[in-house]
Formats: sequence, structure tokens, C-alpha cells
Amino acid sequence: MTLAQRVARCFSVSVGTTLLSAAILVALTLGAGVPAGAANVIAVCCGIGPSYVANRRWVWPRLAGNGNGAREVVAFWALSLAGLVASTFAVARVAAFGAQWSASARAIALPAANLAVFGGLWIVQFVVLDRVLFNDHHRPKELVA
Repeated sequence: MTLAQRVARCFSVSVGTTLLSAAILVALTLGAGVPAGAANVIAVCCGIGPSYVANRRWVWPRLAGNGNGAREVVAFWALSLAGLVASTFAVARVAAFGAQWSASARAIALPAANLAVFGGLWIVQFVVLDRVLFNDHHRPKELVA
């Protein structure tokens, strides 16, 4: 698979998990009255598992038994949790600033704050996943770009 294909697939996974997280964030904050910071933690955590599985199986295909699953999971979660901390701070700040805004405005602003943080971190995450975490020098040549 070429680098361009991996970028496109990784971007697709990120879009899907971002939509999932945004829907959960809006449902929890506006529908269930959960404070924005706590809702963001829940929403982001709901997207980490699907993101890991999709990236490992579709973006960086692995043969059964290849790679160190525990190391990959821990490193992937560490990257994701770093984004979680930054995005939770951003979402909480936007929520405090926009407390008097309409529900529609908050439904746009809260996921936008989350997206802005994760968008900024996406390039760093891709490079780490592609060059370090899922870089397997022992993969058969047909799986190596």
C-alpha cells in the first residue's frame, strides 16, 4: 500500500471516529445535560477502540501474530489520551465561554473545539503510527509500501 493510500485510509478512519465522538459529545451535553468536559472524555474514549482496530486492520494491515499487540495498544491509547487531555481542556473552555449561547450554537462550537485539537494532532499521530507504531520491518513485501 502506498503512502497516499495510507494517508487517505487513516484520514477516513479519523473522520468516522470524529463523527462518532461528535455525536456522542452533543448527545451527552445537550441531550443528557452532562458537563462538557466529562462528556468529551466519554465521547473521545468511545472512539479510541474503533480507531485502533480500523487503523491496525485497514490502514496498516497486519498478519495474525505480527507486531506486539500490547505495546501497540498502550502506545495508541497514550497518543489518544494526550489528545483527550488537550481536547477536554478546549471543550471545557468553549463551554464556559459559550454558556449563554443557544443549544444550536453550542452543538456546533463544542465539537468544533474537539475537532480543532484533534485536527492539529492528526499529522503527528499519522507519522508516529506509520513510522513507529505500525512500522513492521518483518512484514512480507506485499504488505510494505
